[in-house]
Amino acid sequence: MSSVAVLTQESFAEHRSGLVPQQIKVATLNSEEESDPPTYKDAFPPLPEKAACLESAQEPAGAWSNKIRPIKASVITQVFHVPLEERKYKDMNQFGEGEQAKICLEIMQRTGAHLELSLAKDQGLSIMVSGKLDAVMKARKDIVARLQTQASATVAIPKEHHRFVIGKNGEKLQDLELKTATKIQIPRPDDPSNQIKITGTKEGIEKARHEVLLISAEQDKRAVERLEVEKAFHPFIAGPYNRLVGEIMQETGTRINIPPPSVNRTEIVFTGEKEQLAQAVARIKKIYEEKKKKTTTIAVEVKKSQHKYVIGPKGNSLQEILERTGVSVEIPPSDSASETVILRGEPEKLGQALTEVYAKANSFTVSSVSAPSWLHRFIIGKKGQNLAKITQQMPKVHIEFTEGEDKITLEGPTEDVAVAQEQIESMVKDLVHRMDYVEISIDHRFHRHLIGKSGANINRIKDQYKVSVRIPPDSEKSNLIRIEGDPQGVQQAKRELLELASRMENERTKDLIIEQRFHRTIIGQKGERIREIRDKFPEVIINFPDPAQKSDIVQLRGPKNEVEKCTKYMQKMVADLVENSYSISVPIFKQFHKNIIGKGGANIKKIREESNTKIDLPAENSDSETIVITGKRANCEAARSRILSIQKDLANIAEVEVCIPARLHNSLIGTKGRLIRAIMEECGGVHIHFPVEGSGSDTVVIRGPSSDVEKARKQLLHLAEEKQTKSFTVDIRAKPEYHKFLIGKGGGKIRKVRDSTGARIIFPAAEDKDQDLITIIGKEDAVREAQRELEALIQNLDNVVEDSMLVDPKHHRHFVIRRGQVLREIAEEYGGVMVSFPRSGTQSDKVTLKGAKDCVEAAKKRIQEIIEDLEAQVTVECAIPQKFHRSVMGPKGSRIQQITRDHNVQIKFPDREENPVHSAEPAIQENGDEAGEGREAEPGSPRRCDIIIISGRKEKCEAAKEALEALVPVTIEVEVPFDLHRYIIGQKGSGIRKMMDEFEVNIHVPAPELQSDIIAITGLTANLDRAKAGLLERVRELQAEQEDRALRSFKLSVTVDPKYHPKIIGRKGAVITQIRLEHDVNIQFPDKDEGSQPQDQITITGYEKNTEAARDAILKIVGELEQMVSEDVPLDHRVHARIIGARGKAIRKIMDEFKVDIRFPQTGAPDPNCVTVTGLPENVEEAIDHILNLEEEYLADVVDSEALQGYLRPPVHEEAKGPSKGFVVRDAPWTASSSEKAPDMSSSEEFPSFGAQVAPKTLPWGPKR
Repeated sequence: MSSVAVLTQESFAEHRSGLVPQQIKVATLNSEEESDPPTYKDAFPPLPEKAACLESAQEPAGAWSNKIRPIKASVITQVFHVPLEERKYKDMNQFGEGEQAKICLEIMQRTGAHLELSLAKDQGLSIMVSGKLDAVMKARKDIVARLQTQASATVAIPKEHHRFVIGKNGEKLQDLELKTATKIQIPRPDDPSNQIKITGTKEGIEKARHEVLLISAEQDKRAVERLEVEKAFHPFIAGPYNRLVGEIMQETGTRINIPPPSVNRTEIVFTGEKEQLAQAVARIKKIYEEKKKKTTTIAVEVKKSQHKYVIGPKGNSLQEILERTGVSVEIPPSDSASETVILRGEPEKLGQALTEVYAKANSFTVSSVSAPSWLHRFIIGKKGQNLAKITQQMPKVHIEFTEGEDKITLEGPTEDVAVAQEQIESMVKDLVHRMDYVEISIDHRFHRHLIGKSGANINRIKDQYKVSVRIPPDSEKSNLIRIEGDPQGVQQAKRELLELASRMENERTKDLIIEQRFHRTIIGQKGERIREIRDKFPEVIINFPDPAQKSDIVQLRGPKNEVEKCTKYMQKMVADLVENSYSISVPIFKQFHKNIIGKGGANIKKIREESNTKIDLPAENSDSETIVITGKRANCEAARSRILSIQKDLANIAEVEVCIPARLHNSLIGTKGRLIRAIMEECGGVHIHFPVEGSGSDTVVIRGPSSDVEKARKQLLHLAEEKQTKSFTVDIRAKPEYHKFLIGKGGGKIRKVRDSTGARIIFPAAEDKDQDLITIIGKEDAVREAQRELEALIQNLDNVVEDSMLVDPKHHRHFVIRRGQVLREIAEEYGGVMVSFPRSGTQSDKVTLKGAKDCVEAAKKRIQEIIEDLEAQVTVECAIPQKFHRSVMGPKGSRIQQITRDHNVQIKFPDREENPVHSAEPAIQENGDEAGEGREAEPGSPRRCDIIIISGRKEKCEAAKEALEALVPVTIEVEVPFDLHRYIIGQKGSGIRKMMDEFEVNIHVPAPELQSDIIAITGLTANLDRAKAGLLERVRELQAEQEDRALRSFKLSVTVDPKYHPKIIGRKGAVITQIRLEHDVNIQFPDKDEGSQPQDQITITGYEKNTEAARDAILKIVGELEQMVSEDVPLDHRVHARIIGARGKAIRKIMDEFKVDIRFPQTGAPDPNCVTVTGLPENVEEAIDHILNLEEEYLADVVDSEALQGYLRPPVHEEAKGPSKGFVVRDAPWTASSSEKAPDMSSSEEFPSFGAQVAPKTLPWGPKR
């Protein structure tokens, strides 16, 4: 810790007189009187140390010796003891647990205090509470209330003393409760009881009771007395400025309440201790009696308006009169019409008081100045500036402006009011002379247009004509506008406002119907587009409706011609928007979406850019196949054609056009597309595209796999024929769980009904609201027959039966594994039939089925089929090397899942071999074999980790095996020149990664050190040919690039004198850059620092033809430069700066004008006047003439300037001054001889170590503190 001492002038003088042994001498040195320089010690006298300081280590006396008082700790600790008999929770099994511990934790959290509990030998509870004082007090109160048994007691004190126990805002009661750790209940004021109830511990109750009784006892000593004194004598008792009553209160300790003059009460209330109170009452009675005997009154008439001057601010004038004369002045109330003022006092002093009353009354006067009300604000000035000048000079004058009145009221001291009145009158006269006003009537509807946006119009008029324009607020609905200011400006402003108004009256309002969906587009982001329209038509006001109103009406208002132009412009804009918002939906099979998007979105981006359309694809996880194209109609059609052509190229997609009359289209599509969707789903998900409604086209396009397209065409034509002949529709209802059963496996049952009746049956789609509704369409007799058949089937399904069948327990597991998936599938397929297998552990083979009769029979049949499959199940092994297993499985096992679904088999892959043996030894040690008994595997036999097990029916297992083997990746080798490998790999592997992703293969490029030309491609056979072709195509591209690079590497050298190089390069490389860009070549100049390199060789690299053209361009420049001559001109160096100009501007202009180069000598050149001019001979001559003329002109100015400086320069002393030596001292430390001892590095004094105690060293500036 460091301390800072403050050194005063006195202490410094004392310090020096005490420390310096001899008197300090101050010598003033004069160079003329004393030639020898002073010594270092004379110039800088040292302050030797005081011996006493080193002898004792005592603290210095004075201000620093005072000890700083320790700061009182804010954290306190208190210990409370709860005896055994008063403990609330004494029957605890274990100390520190249960309810008591919970309460302590709650108290700690609520109060912020820290609690520690301990159990004494007598089983009493000791509680130590730490924290801030208020937290400790609150915690103590809670501990007593919640951990200690509570007792209660009552204490009776007089009802009037209760409020003293409560205290102001209940603060005293709260403090008392905290201090005693009790709860004190005081009866309400309306309760007649005087009993105060105290709840808490015995000790706390005693303390609280004692405190309450103390408060009551204190109040018992006090008394209250009321004394009737006539209101007129109250001022004498209070004394001037209440001093007399204040003195009595102070001396007696009694509180005396005198009612204020405004309150019409006569009694004075005394409160205090009985003895002192009696003294105070006696003194006041005495004053009252004396004044009553001695005083008399006189009544005088004083104008009502002057009463306030007699009273003075806050009654000060009355108090002043009372103090000076001892006379009380009674003023009638302000609401009274009386002007009589009564003076009460001793007769001899009434005269003096009367004089003072009249003096006060006449000291102020009221005057008025006539001024038109419209001039008031000009008199006041901006922010009260004009008025402030008057009020600052005469602060006692009050100036009042009344709105609507043509006068100004002045009030204040008579003299000041006269001066102020004169100033205001002159101001009014001046304003009336140079100001004018006019009122014009303009319909209030146009007011906001006159004001303009953010007040732009009206502010412009105000600034232009220096006038004030007052437009009434909208709420007043007033037509009157007032213009005030300079007469000429007023007339001009009036003319312009009336012109604007007449123009607005000629304005028209037009409602433009624009669909609300376009409003945001027209307004644009952050209002950019609407701002452009408003800038284009500034006189037109465009109002868009509130989006919440859902209105299409856009209102335009302005001059007729402008509104018409704006309408046409906006209609054209809307037409463009409508044209660009044409939208068509293209159904594309989901599996081709990724091909349409392309790698990194390349394909879709290209289509969007070339067709100038917006293309939206459905989300990846969505079931939708529809791609939405938005833009101009022609562009949308072009984009659709491109997308469909991609799909057609990728798959065997056929497209057929069917001619169906346009009037039948809606009935064929059906409600919300139900009919057409049913045909599309039935025919393998083909896409059927109807022409746009209203186009009049009869062509319907069907797109999809060839076989499905033909099937859909037949169904569509058949349905159209039905619709044309006679169409009849019937709706029937069936529970959604029956639908699958009614349709049958693969749609077999429903097809049977369709074929037998010829009616078309449509089941609800997943998104339809009414899932019970089945629609039958066709000829009436066919529909009726189909209806009967379906209703019979539904009726059978409604008859619930229960049946059972026997299933061998060994097959039970197959049905219940995977959370009963097989059973769930059976229930879904066969109308929600319930199949119950016996509990596991029981050997029962009885399986119960419950549901509709037909469903139960069908489910039994299906279970029997599954059992037959299980019994006929075989296991086939498929050997595929383990390294290919991941590839065979596909991403997330998708390929295997597809095979198991297609062939209805189970496929099990072996566990991965943890430590595959890489040695060439064929011996394999199996579990259980001894080290010495290892069996040798047959050379051709597969490893166990390679064997995949397929379970299912034999024929299906064989098919699945073939499918698995087809997924095994194959490797082919492609020969690619080694020098192209790095280009195929690409930057950070991007090239090869792109090819691998595109062709879904793995491409292995050999390591560079192998220098091999063979690249291996591994993948499915179907992908290998595409990958190979892609790789070879890339090789051809790279070879073409190589050839192009070789052609571009042609080099040509041209010899050019180095002195021409800067000219060929040009300023900032402008000339050479132009040659490089024009001929597509690289031009290299010789490096000046490279000595071995010829300095006259310029190298040009590029195509041979381009390099020759660039060479010719350079030689042409050189030819022009060789014709140039250089001439040296003597030019006075004093004018160089003028000729060059600021930043070389002037000299550049000369060089451009005469097409020459002008070089000025550098600083320090042998001939500072030599200037070199280079260019064609005739140009050089003209340039030299021009700069010589400039020299002549500028030199005259230079000579004049120098002559003037000669007169202004101060006279030079004949005697040359020698160089200044500065301040010199002798015997300084830095001039000491080299024989002085160097610092001793081993000395602990000169080089002390950190933390070591070092003997104090004598210092010239006293000891270290």
